[in-house]
Amino acid sequence: GMSPEKPAERQRPELPPTVIDADGLTLLSQIDQWWEHAPQGTCVLTPHPGEMKRLLGTEELGDDRIQVGEEAARSWGQIVVLKGATTVVAHPEGRTAVNDGGNPALATAGTGDVLAGAIAGLLAQGLAPYDAAVLGVYLHSAAGRLVRDEIGDMGALASDLLPRLPLAIRALKST
Repeated sequence: GMSPEKPAERQRPELPPTVIDADGLTLLSQIDQWWEHAPQGTCVLTPHPGEMKRLLGTEELGDDRIQVGEEAARSWGQIVVLKGATTVVAHPEGRTAVNDGGNPALATAGTGDVLAGAIAGLLAQGLAPYDAAVLGVYLHSAAGRLVRDEIGDMGALASDLLPRLPLAIRALKST
């Protein structure tokens, strides 16, 4: 029969650390004040400048990419990886890392997907979101240097990057 007790309130499941890239960022940009619905510090957003403009609802980002990344991270309460020749990783509490190791091998279609996957893999291994983002950006850049050294600036594909990630990890571990 029917129990006289009130049904238990549905618990909202806790969101695991999550990487949001590409179409996920486009969807976020269409939700008013999306950051109010996401647990603080659990998302790693990886926009390129065009995606960042959509997220901010602006035509221009300005020249200070570090400031843009830091302000977005603080406003949204999430980790922001603003991709580019210089990539900014910003934490909502003010920590910021800058990686200026970009090269043309990293500016091809699909390389952002490799970065998102690298960060997601590090999250799955238990790294904190900011640490996973910083290490993921570093390893992505290091793998990009290996691609550039082996293939050159022209003709590199995202699929060339993926097999070099383990080499970048091995090189980092040996230092």
